[in-house]
Amino acid sequence: MTVVLRTQDLTKRFASILAVDGLSMHLQEGSITALLGGNGAGKTTTLSMLLGLLKPTSGKIELFGHDFIANRFSVLSRMNFSSPYVDLPQRLTVRENLSVYARLYGVRNVSARITEVVNEFRLESFVDRRLRKLSSGQKTRVSLAKAMINRPEFLLLDEPTASLDPDTTSWIRELLDSYRRESGATILFASHDMREVELLCDEAILLRQGKLVERGTPQSLLDKYDHKTLEEVFLQVSRSEEAE
Repeated sequence: MTVVLRTQDLTKRFASILAVDGLSMHLQEGSITALLGGNGAGKTTTLSMLLGLLKPTSGKIELFGHDFIANRFSVLSRMNFSSPYVDLPQRLTVRENLSVYARLYGVRNVSARITEVVNEFRLESFVDRRLRKLSSGQKTRVSLAKAMINRPEFLLLDEPTASLDPDTTSWIRELLDSYRRESGATILFASHDMREVELLCDEAILLRQGKLVERGTPQSLLDKYDHKTLEEVFLQVSRSEEAE
């Protein structure tokens, strides 16, 4: 299998705080991987470095075979991201937002692609409404539609189903899995929803104090820790920090 993303000894320090500590991992093409950890574990800092928003203190990031730190602009058009904590322009309508980002990512036939993602994410009833008038759940769906506008080969998602009701969460999960299978895209997402991770992910990576402390398929982690749910595994690994 082709390795899409590889990090080697990735480290980020903020003054005296070591936020990410020597993180080495790789993601294979067509995989869906969860990045898990409690508050302060280093998830957000890791995602920010993988997006080029933060420069690592040391270490390497290789994406699609390129040195991402030195030459990130060569691969940015092949990736995208979604986060409910990153606001899109609130004064623009949904359609205007999608149009702006489609052009930023060099999408061809912008109008047709907007129509496709509007239908896929069921945005028809509010596509011409300003974002500031939308509910939290509607904004989450718009953010996901924006993340898919360029048909990314590498997709980074931070809490992709935040603020969504169970029914919407279910079809968003199915949509992401279908997109992965049809396109061969690689997906990395951070989530606190352990059931979502069990249902959707091929692998889970657990961080604690900036370090990778566990990695495996959901089933292999359940077997190793002799638990019935991934939430129990997560709690045991997180609480072991307190005992150290």
